[in-house]
Amino acid sequence: MAGVVFVALMWRSFDRASDQRSWMEVQATILESRVAQRQIGSEVEVEYGFSVVYGYSYDAVPFTSERYSLRGSPWSSSRERSQRRVDKFPVGSLVSCFVDPADPASSVLKRDSKAPGYSLWFPSIFIIGGLGMIVGAIRGDLMLKRSQGPQG
Repeated sequence: MAGVVFVALMWRSFDRASDQRSWMEVQATILESRVAQRQIGSEVEVEYGFSVVYGYSYDAVPFTSERYSLRGSPWSSSRERSQRRVDKFPVGSLVSCFVDPADPASSVLKRDSKAPGYSLWFPSIFIIGGLGMIVGAIRGDLMLKRSQGPQG
């Protein structure tokens, strides 16, 4: 059962990433780029993330977005990791963004990876193995009942 859940989640990620390959690439201007920080509780370390705002036009209609990727920008205890993204996307720079033609207000700077689709074989082994064990158990039970013959 766990294998089925993992295959479903991995397939969903792969399918979403595959759909993004049809999104239109357009020029965007970085309007804001900074390292954001948060602290969930007083006993928890400060975490850092990349915060960005960019503007783009699609079919001559202007849009703005704060979305680095569909999954968002990851939070980390490393300020340097977020700073590298700020350095990659400085304010005023022209970059490519990817726009969903079905919903032009939805865009990302970084498309999702299709890697989960290439790893589907791993949880599939558990599904196939589990099914094999179930079939083997049922066959063994049937063979045992046949060998005992009619009870009477």
